Amino acid sequence: MFGLFSKNKKSNTQAVKGFYGVVDGTSIDLSEVEDEMFSNRMLGDGIATKPSSNIVVSPCNGEVTLVSDTKHAIGLKNEDGIEVLIHIGLDTVKLNGEGFETLCKIGDKIKVGQPLVNVNRQFLKDKNIEDVTMMVVVEQNGYELSNYHTNQSVEAGKSILIEYK
Repeated sequence: MFGLFSKNKKSNTQAVKGFYGVVDGTSIDLSEVEDEMFSNRMLGDGIATKPSSNIVVSPCNGEVTLVSDTKHAIGLKNEDGIEVLIHIGLDTVKLNGEGFETLCKIGDKIKVGQPLVNVNRQFLKDKNIEDVTMMVVVEQNGYELSNYHTNQSVEAGKSILIEYK
């Protein structure tokens, strides 16, 4: 009658668009990564995680666009056309894929939290390789990155690390 009990009320709240954690651990600002390529944001802006688990997961729904031959880097394009690079460890390219098991291939459709790479972190430690994991936005596709959630505990596939609008 007056619409007081209508179930079709519109909500002004909009779901947060973002990228979720790629690995369990603690998030840090890219400037804290001990590699100029990442700390100076030469590849793009993003966030890093000091990992506490071995499985690297997808931070978004989308598609796999890159799986490096050395298995330490994965490229993704999300549903909004934003492209991210996940880079596992520093100087890991010299391992030629040792210590990494890829769980995806180029063209795979992926969902938030889907496993992408299994990392043998003990192997990296034995080789004295820093295992910090970076997520860098390499193509914003017209979107603005708005919030970075650093210095917090991260749960892979569940904690939002970067928001965009």
